[in-house]
Amino acid sequence: MKLKIWQVDAFASKPLEGNPAAIVPLESWLDAGLMQRIAGENNLAETAFFVKTGPGRYDLRWFTPNAEVDLCGHATLASAWVLFNRLDTALNEARFMTRSGELVVERRADGNVMSMPSNIVTPYSGDVAAKIGAALGSPPPRELHSGTYLMAVWDQATIVRAIPGPGGIEPVLKELGFWGLIATAPGDGDYDCVSRFFAPAKAVPEDPVTGSAHCALTPFWAKRLSKKTLKARQASARGGDLLCTDDGSRTIIQGDCALYLTGEIEV
Repeated sequence: MKLKIWQVDAFASKPLEGNPAAIVPLESWLDAGLMQRIAGENNLAETAFFVKTGPGRYDLRWFTPNAEVDLCGHATLASAWVLFNRLDTALNEARFMTRSGELVVERRADGNVMSMPSNIVTPYSGDVAAKIGAALGSPPPRELHSGTYLMAVWDQATIVRAIPGPGGIEPVLKELGFWGLIATAPGDGDYDCVSRFFAPAKAVPEDPVTGSAHCALTPFWAKRLSKKTLKARQASARGGDLLCTDDGSRTIIQGDCALYLTGEIEV
């Protein structure tokens, strides 16, 4: 069996930046185990598979190298890029049905715009800031909040930028019942906020740019800063810029994509 594959760098204006995703269109669903093995072979943060269900409508699933996940922003944006630029160039809006409901990506001249469900965090009551700081090799965060992921908040962007990596955070997150950690602080320079994202339990030690994390970051910082639209920077080694708008129950994320690879899988 032969399958088309595109590797697209999301939240990037040129290749080798942003967050790479493998995009594999299907005529019908493969066995989940096979899709998982393909994702493991690709060894990217996410491999997205989609099946067309109607005009401009698709079922979409995402796999890390070791697990299927409920929500992935950058691979959704990259999937829409493949549709808009390679598979259905007359299409201006793609609607994806996913485990997290319907996600809509609209083609615009200044970058594609994606609507995702907001993830409202609440203060985390556990006294584990020192443990998290020690695991990351950084000062303890000033605040902790919980949603889909654990969010750690520092006072300065320089602290978040200087975190050496996931360190020993995986067992700490497992103990607390989370698989992902958002590290964030108020922005520096032209940015309203900066962040990092660590998910070693999903075989993603550090994600380059994380759309789903910004579904929590956007409403959080929009309220703190009294701003509806934010310029966000994910300060990973590759890095990425996102323009995020708090739209109540939805988070609107705008970003560019760049094609890195076109190929064919034989399985």
